Amino acid sequence: MSKSKDAVTKISKTPLHDEHLSLGATMVSFAGFDMPLQYQGIVEEHLATRESVGIFDVSHMATLRIRGEGSWQFLQHILANDLEKIENIGAAQYSLLLDEDGHIIDDLIVYNTGAEFMLIVNASNAQTDFDWMIQHCPDDVEIFDESERTAIIAVQGPEALEVIAELAEEDDWDPPKRFHLAPLTMVGGANMLVARTGYTGEDGVELIMHREDAVAVWRVLMSFENVNPIGLGARDTLRLEMGYHLYGNDMDRSRNPIEAGLGWVCPKTKTGYIGAEAVAKARDEGCKEKLAYLKITGGIPREGYPVLDVEKEIGTIASGSHSPSLGVGIATVYLPRKFAVEGTKLQIGIRKRRAEAEVVKPPFYKK
Repeated sequence: MSKSKDAVTKISKTPLHDEHLSLGATMVSFAGFDMPLQYQGIVEEHLATRESVGIFDVSHMATLRIRGEGSWQFLQHILANDLEKIENIGAAQYSLLLDEDGHIIDDLIVYNTGAEFMLIVNASNAQTDFDWMIQHCPDDVEIFDESERTAIIAVQGPEALEVIAELAEEDDWDPPKRFHLAPLTMVGGANMLVARTGYTGEDGVELIMHREDAVAVWRVLMSFENVNPIGLGARDTLRLEMGYHLYGNDMDRSRNPIEAGLGWVCPKTKTGYIGAEAVAKARDEGCKEKLAYLKITGGIPREGYPVLDVEKEIGTIASGSHSPSLGVGIATVYLPRKFAVEGTKLQIGIRKRRAEAEVVKPPFYKK
């Protein structure tokens, strides 16, 4: 007897789920979690983050901790970026997890906390990432999935650091440098790690804490007049304006870093990591397609819309939306290399009409 879809589909909740409901959020299923899509509206939330402070519940992201004598060598072997760049305690790095063919299993941030390494990975890939790491893990390394014990709140925007400074127990608290993290005790006693990272293009931090502290921290953040709760909708438009990749749209297991415009994450000087030979080959020989960035006039592009050269379809939109900051449509698309050149004029099929598009250099939004 077959089981119904409802019987086999489990939707998880972050520790802030009830807070979202109390704020009237529109909830949607995302990466196996019931998450807020929007509270007041995507455009309003987007602009609030650009102009003041937005807070995001990103507790759905998975947190992995790597410990043991061989941790550095292990991560150097399975991650594309060079850990030599974050040898100092507190440093962080954007990196990729690749398979033997150089295809992207996931993108992530790795933090050197001193006693261990902490990885924040995409929720939709958490089990895949964990299984891949276990498969390649040596005996002198341990991997712990701390996701169910951890909550993460992103605090982003031009006034974000001022808010955190007001909440720090230390009167003379200074934020960590960009792509670094440091311990923080908030007024009231909540202990956490504060990472100067984010997914919006604005300055700000991500607060990594024990799950049981999340509600109290969220509420004290919400007590500030200039702080606004932000849902997944604005999170997507903010990251797209910056040209930041979204796994499953702008890259996946069928793409390599060179195609995806992430060759900078795979230093030419680093060898020996899983997928290194395939990346080097793609870099030397070139790829048939490359991820390109389109600015569109006369319509809003959506995932799956056709991209046309005259009447010939040459690609489909990977990520697409209206840019609240710029007032135009913006999108990403994999195009044959000859079209993926800045200044190329194309068209987007939007239902039964065409919108004009031009290949541009990212980011779309510049301060």
